[in-house]
Amino acid sequence: MQHSNSSETISSVSSATSLYDFNSSTPVQIEERLTINLIQSSSVPESNLEEGQDVIEGLSNRPKSLPPKYFYDELGSQLFEQICELPEYYLTRTEAAILQQYAGAIAQLTGPCELVELGSGSATKTRLLLDAYQDYGYPLTYIPIDVSGSMLTESAHQLLATYSDLRIHGLVSTYELALAQLPPTTLPTRMLCFIGSSLGNLTPEACDEFMTQVAAALQPGEYFLLGVDLHKSDDLLEAAYNDSQGVTAKFNLNMLHHLNWRFQGNFDSNQFEHVAFYNQAKRQIEIYLKSLTSQVATLRALNLTVNFAADEMLLSEISRKFDLQALTQTLQDHGLKPLKTFTDDKQWFGLLLCERQDNQPEEQ
Repeated sequence: MQHSNSSETISSVSSATSLYDFNSSTPVQIEERLTINLIQSSSVPESNLEEGQDVIEGLSNRPKSLPPKYFYDELGSQLFEQICELPEYYLTRTEAAILQQYAGAIAQLTGPCELVELGSGSATKTRLLLDAYQDYGYPLTYIPIDVSGSMLTESAHQLLATYSDLRIHGLVSTYELALAQLPPTTLPTRMLCFIGSSLGNLTPEACDEFMTQVAAALQPGEYFLLGVDLHKSDDLLEAAYNDSQGVTAKFNLNMLHHLNWRFQGNFDSNQFEHVAFYNQAKRQIEIYLKSLTSQVATLRALNLTVNFAADEMLLSEISRKFDLQALTQTLQDHGLKPLKTFTDDKQWFGLLLCERQDNQPEEQ
């Protein structure tokens, strides 16, 4: 699962001029160490119709689908944080354990390094990296990227209260826009972090496009830190997405409430149920909203009427599980050379530190 979308947006809250002043020996107030900018595709906000074009397309497809970004209104973001703490959801704690063990090795390999994180959310695991860079005495600069402006702001203030030398330049944006408009770094290098297994939410085609964007956003010699969930037994995988407390089901069904609020809809979440299973052939968890009856829903802001048959399934998310050897080759094909791969003892999860290669042909 990826931490993704919210309708909230905020504009810059502080001047960027003080962002990288590492020469001062006087503690700097939080407000002077924080900049948050909203990145939009244009200066004119999208209309609801343009904004919801992906909803229209997804609900008009056979089978129906919705982009996972619509999980994340305020409640959706809170539910996802709860999911990460569930006993069945091994992904977060396994990746955190890998970072706990190897963050120092990562910091040693990169040297002084700006951290850029896609889908930063609450930035819980990011603290392990910040601790490691701080232990080496490196300056701390962090660029969190998230479409939830409220969560980004809250987590930024918590981090700044903990790390007195940390500077944060948050970007409220989609991945695509932020990658195309990253601010220049004043540190020797930067590391783009995409942790939390979010790559698994992308189809193979979207994954290729994303890696192309990552490679374009990085300079040769800069780093890419990628966290991925690995292939394992069906029972273990399916339990992670069908927790006994029903939090994942609430998270999935909340997507309908988000659509109702955002696009003046009348989906009845009581007439749908959460379904998640592992597709062995495609090596991916598939999460659906199953219509319990024949019904009609409308989204007035999009001028859209949607008919559901009884037992019809609406795909809300995939979560692909990876083979490290195949993924290594895919990264190399995009000019992202894995330098080191870190895993847990059970080989449940992988963390790959890659370096952007210079693809320019060598001079003869």
